Amino acid sequence: MRNRFARTRGRRGRLALLVSLVALVAAGCAVVGRDHVPPKAAEAGVPPAWREEPGRGLAAGEPDLAAWWTRLGDPVLDRLVERAVSQGLDLRAAVERVREARALRAAAAGGYYPTIDATASSEHLRESENTPFGEFAPETNIHALGFDAAWEIDLWGRVRRSVEAADADLGAEVEDARAVAVSVAAETAFAYVELRAFQRRIEIANTNVSLQEQTLALVRSRFDAGLVGERDVAQAQTIVETTRSQIPELEVGRRVAENRLAVLLGLAPGALAAELGEARPIPLPAVEVAVGVPADLLRRRPDVRRAERLLASEVARIGVAEGDLYPRLTLIGSLGISADGTADLFDADSRYGSFGPSLRWNIFDGGRIRALVDAQDARAEQARIAWQSAVLAALEEAENAMTAFLREQARRTSLGAAAGHARLAVELAQTQYTEGISDFQVVLISERALADLEDDLAQSDARITTSLVALYKALGGGFEHDPLAAALEVAERE
Repeated sequence: MRNRFARTRGRRGRLALLVSLVALVAAGCAVVGRDHVPPKAAEAGVPPAWREEPGRGLAAGEPDLAAWWTRLGDPVLDRLVERAVSQGLDLRAAVERVREARALRAAAAGGYYPTIDATASSEHLRESENTPFGEFAPETNIHALGFDAAWEIDLWGRVRRSVEAADADLGAEVEDARAVAVSVAAETAFAYVELRAFQRRIEIANTNVSLQEQTLALVRSRFDAGLVGERDVAQAQTIVETTRSQIPELEVGRRVAENRLAVLLGLAPGALAAELGEARPIPLPAVEVAVGVPADLLRRRPDVRRAERLLASEVARIGVAEGDLYPRLTLIGSLGISADGTADLFDADSRYGSFGPSLRWNIFDGGRIRALVDAQDARAEQARIAWQSAVLAALEEAENAMTAFLREQARRTSLGAAAGHARLAVELAQTQYTEGISDFQVVLISERALADLEDDLAQSDARITTSLVALYKALGGGFEHDPLAAALEVAERE
């Protein structure tokens, strides 16, 4: 009897092995869903060239974006950017999202392998004596130890597609972290330029106050000599106080920029006060910027690459959804020992086991699975549209930055010429007023125009640099080394 049972179990084992081999071959041939094909630039309507022609600060050729902030020639800015990228909270959070995606990818890949569970139980059984056989059934103790195993054979590539989706999700998070690094570098440069611009504008305002106070002293001396009326004194005092009233507002802007820099570096507001308190010139570009061609943005911009990875993930999940339309083959088995006493638990006769295939196929569900496949297909199309939108937004950002960079340089040239004429006009007006040739109104108008132009000139210098920073960011930023790799290395050591 025992030999016949053993032969039967042997035949079942061979049959199960044959089914497993057939399933493994089928898994290599049949894959549900469709393969992702990276979209081309033409699908988003990318033009062959930029609207702005090279010249006046823009150049053709391959952009050199590595550590672009160093081209502004400000070592303080260089240190701030490096610190913001290495210790800023935004990038640290992005790194943790990458680690999460990496762990989820490993969990998805676990579907390739069998699951094995260890089991142990100890039961005391007693039948009710009020049943027909209860009074004849003795109380029993059942002890058992064993293992249960299950292995889903990836017949149609459902697990493979889920791993593809997890791979794409991981890639998307990596690109998102790179985009955060690009954004942090640009935001640090923006805040730093704003800080220096406010410091410069405060200097200009203080200088103008001093000049206007000198004019006020001149008017008072002429008033004391009886050469002018009290109205000239009041007007001179008005322009002094008007200019002085602008200084507190400028100091607010300086403090806001300083606090913004501290937070970007992961510090409390005010932590950089001593380091940034001394005024320095507004950093200005000294070289032309090579901008390449619009299609380059598809490979350089992390946000565009992230959108492409998200599209790949959604396409892969179509296969995951379609996998539920087909049968699932699972190899299941158990092996263990069981006895009614601990003394016999490890005897040879206490062994038990089973092994065999299990097939499950949902043949009717009212169209639920097919509807879920259609829904996932729609999500993939949404991701494709989102990629197109990301490409167009990148093009818009780059075109706007180029236009702002070029036009602001032209505006700055005109402002510089106007400021030079305004200084001459102030000198002439003061001389003519002193000589009694012109009215004091001419002096007031000239000094007010000079103060406004010098302030506009400082703001224009800042706008040139911030538009250049925006252009570098729009082109994809750039690092000599991958800041994400360094941050991940630090995070994994911790």
